[in-house]
Amino acid sequence: MNRIKILFFATLRDRAGTRALELDIPEGMTVQGLKEHLAAERPELKVALESVLISINREYAFDEALIPPNAEVAMFPPVSGGKLSHPPTLACITEEEIEIDRLLAQITLPTTGAAAIFTGLVRGLSARPEPRQTAYLEYEAYLPMAEAKMRQVAEEIRARWPAVEGIAIVQRIGRLSPQTPTVLIACTAAHRDTGVFEAARYGIDRLKEIVPIWKKEVSPSGEFWVEGEYLPRPGE
Repeated sequence: MNRIKILFFATLRDRAGTRALELDIPEGMTVQGLKEHLAAERPELKVALESVLISINREYAFDEALIPPNAEVAMFPPVSGGKLSHPPTLACITEEEIEIDRLLAQITLPTTGAAAIFTGLVRGLSARPEPRQTAYLEYEAYLPMAEAKMRQVAEEIRARWPAVEGIAIVQRIGRLSPQTPTVLIACTAAHRDTGVFEAARYGIDRLKEIVPIWKKEVSPSGEFWVEGEYLPRPGE
């Protein structure tokens, strides 16, 4: 048997009625197996386990991950991607319309004097690799990993451009028609010469690399999923 320590946070702590417990599990148990075991043994946790985030030894872990001996397993609800911290960071997936002015207001400080904003739109007509028409795009994301990776992108931006004040990274999912905004990356700073343009460009490029979001393109001639080529490295 393998003894592990489980830590509960926020709503998981309330449902479990404790902050921590120690549990003996079979060797080779996966994260999915642990969730199933807890759902059976502690029915009060069952609903919360459907959307729980799990870390093993302080690193995010997913259903197929094996739980090592003496592991510290933390369970918590999705981190509040729509909440602001200081300095303000907003990272979220939404099905609602992207309202640029409202989002910009949330990452603007009294010292802010510049904002660089990138917004992607659904193209109705594409020229690359050959001319084609698009009826609509359908976006989906792997939640909550996508929001966790968005926050990672924000942290990378702050590490590279310390003068950046506020960061917003927002992706819309669902069925989106041509000329509809699909994504927003916004960075604010005191001045325009602080790297704020480069930070916003880095944000959208990095989102395309490591954030698990996909789109299906639907046209009069058919439909297909658009896949990238970048393969994340260990630690990304």
